[in-house]
Amino acid sequence: MRASFILLCLALAPVVLAKKFTEEEKPAWAKKDIRDYSEADLERLLDQWDEDEEPLEPDELPEHLRPQPKIDLSNLDSKNPEDLLKVSKKGRTLMTFVSVTGNPTREEGETITKLWQTSLWNNHIQAERYMVDDNRAIFLFKDGGQAWEAKDFLVEQDRCKGVSIENKEYPGIHVKDEL
Repeated sequence: MRASFILLCLALAPVVLAKKFTEEEKPAWAKKDIRDYSEADLERLLDQWDEDEEPLEPDELPEHLRPQPKIDLSNLDSKNPEDLLKVSKKGRTLMTFVSVTGNPTREEGETITKLWQTSLWNNHIQAERYMVDDNRAIFLFKDGGQAWEAKDFLVEQDRCKGVSIENKEYPGIHVKDEL
């Protein structure tokens, strides 16, 4: 009987001790209807919600909030700006544009770029592929440092017209000079 009474008291204690604001005690922004909240009110609500949260690990943060990786310039060749660009894009999302030679149909362009994407994945280069035209695709790299390795592979392919990284064009080696 005594144990039952103690359990009952322990079960009711959180209910009795929980703080509930009355209408008079609430701040002005909390009395509003949720549909009338301004951006500032929503920010305050989010801050209140996140108060007791533990901070996220750096690798779990959104990309724009992650700390920048440290770049060791002593190991880089100052005469090769591509090395600096490659190191600076490491760990950052990077898009490259890849063009297919000739005038392929949408299906043919999909097939060719899908084959290239699979070859990159087999070489442990993670790339997402999005067709933007019948003969043009975007390859999205979660680790921008891999884009230059992928470029080296792609420009050697028979049907690759060219690769564009950071507004720099790299023509395919099998493309004949167009007059």
